[in-house]
Amino acid sequence: MKNIILTGDRPTGKLHIGHYVGSIKNRLLLQEKGDYDDFFIMIADAQALTDNADDPKKIRDNILNVAIDYLSSGIDPSKVHIFIQSEVSCLTELTFYYMNLVTVSRLQRNPTVKQEIVMRGFEQSIPVGFFCYPISQAADITAFGANIIPVGVDQLPMIEQTREIVRSFNRIYGDVLVEPKEFLPTNDACFRLPGTDGNNKMSKSLNNCIYLSDSKEEVKKKVFSMYTDPLHVNVSDPGHVSGNTVFTYLDAFCEDADFVSFYPEFHNLDELKLAYEKGGIGDVKLKSFLFAVLERILEPIREKRSYYETHVDEVYDILKNGTIYANKVANKTLEKVKNAMKLNYFEDRQLLDEWEKR
Repeated sequence: MKNIILTGDRPTGKLHIGHYVGSIKNRLLLQEKGDYDDFFIMIADAQALTDNADDPKKIRDNILNVAIDYLSSGIDPSKVHIFIQSEVSCLTELTFYYMNLVTVSRLQRNPTVKQEIVMRGFEQSIPVGFFCYPISQAADITAFGANIIPVGVDQLPMIEQTREIVRSFNRIYGDVLVEPKEFLPTNDACFRLPGTDGNNKMSKSLNNCIYLSDSKEEVKKKVFSMYTDPLHVNVSDPGHVSGNTVFTYLDAFCEDADFVSFYPEFHNLDELKLAYEKGGIGDVKLKSFLFAVLERILEPIREKRSYYETHVDEVYDILKNGTIYANKVANKTLEKVKNAMKLNYFEDRQLLDEWEKR
């Protein structure tokens, strides 16, 4: 079986470091490992419209931003196909066919859907498109025969629902679709990076994100305003690591080599945690270290972004070519699906032959 990777993001804003450590870093690892036959990254604009239908400009304005974030982070268009979801029209048709394989009660039981409904205030009035987006995701995944899906832990219910749809389809119509498997970050801290204010989710509306496109000055300001330990008033006070946002970020981003470069008093993060808990390390020192760690990652991204922002025509062509290729691949899957469902009335005389045999 071929190894085909599919992943993506909703273009509702610029990508932040939570996206980087939660998904982009894994994509880069997979890209460089090269153990795949095809690799697709989807800008999920159609899915983003399921809860932004009244503000389509927000989606359109961020298509190029997200693409630039990908390329600036190191995604290589010679190895990965970046495409726009809404420009691959057969995904909508596949979604429609898969709707017959899923019950309303099953969608209602999906933990991610339930959480997202509450988060977006849709309890009393759920847009049908939003309610059905797990089916749309199944269409996205199966259209490319993807079997490796880099996701965060919050998306596991979506992958399981896709597997259920694949099994139902194959049982009824024959083995056509491929079952996907999730590819998760190995670092628990990467699963869901909190906002700089300690909130359990980064959000533009909460103004608690560090964006991949932020300037050095913006990153420094955000890091030094981060939530730490409210009981750690004096440097000599014992500090708490658990629930301390700075340490959560260090868990996600820090490497042992960073101590050699930026904090030689310690060899690794475990040593730093023990020292902080005993007392004697100030939060300013801690934040200075985190800032240096983040800049190690963000400075190269920032440099590449400055190039792509002045060569947007290159980004445009990368998206266009990726979308053309995505259409070719997905249309082949749609043809197989329709053949399996006997929705191929005019491809041959089979319909007439069946009539004549009556």
